[in-house]
Amino acid sequence: MRKDFIQEVVASVVGKQSEEIATLLDTKKHVNEFLIAKSLGITINQVRNILYKLSDFGLVSSIRKKDRKKGWYTYFWKIEISKAFEFLESLLEKKISQISSQINSRETKQFYVCDRCKVEVNEEHALLMNFTCDECGEIFALKDNAKVLRELKKHLIKYSNELVMVKEEIAIEKEKMDKQRLKEVQKEDRAKAKERAKKSAARKRASKKEKKKQNSSKQVSNKKKLKRK
Repeated sequence: MRKDFIQEVVASVVGKQSEEIATLLDTKKHVNEFLIAKSLGITINQVRNILYKLSDFGLVSSIRKKDRKKGWYTYFWKIEISKAFEFLESLLEKKISQISSQINSRETKQFYVCDRCKVEVNEEHALLMNFTCDECGEIFALKDNAKVLRELKKHLIKYSNELVMVKEEIAIEKEKMDKQRLKEVQKEDRAKAKERAKKSAARKRASKKEKKKQNSSKQVSNKKKLKRK
């Protein structure tokens, strides 16, 4: 399902014909843009156009590496999973809102249709047009909203269920990121503790060395005093 979601995100931004790139970008490591072009059988400029569009929405990230021999930079890309799911979440919420509005309109208002031209208008427009089609002069017929409502409600259920799954994926990704951040913090804390221990040991050595030096000076001083006596 995750793969389908990511493809849906990519398709919504750059078109369905480019959704195959989603599979190549769904990886832990950044992928060489030339390998992406080769895998898709398109030019590097076409790949970059797709990636730049996705980048405009924050859906992909990139790093660059310099070719030591040729001197130019090559970019490596990957999909940002959390951003992709959040983008899809927003997209679904808008669709659900629009469909809910349409359902409410269909349940509370009357619509009319020209059977010849298949032109549909609401009651206000039908009244202004004297219930006559401007295109052909045919009298408008009252639209039966039952079929339209069934289709709208079916889509509403579909998108609502999809939204629940997307929210679950977002929660999973958030948990992964929290764990990763915790690991990084713990690693940083261990490094700091190690550095503090190292400095503390260095101070102790320096202190022992100083005490030894002071003791040595006292012994020399005592010996001189004894000689004078």
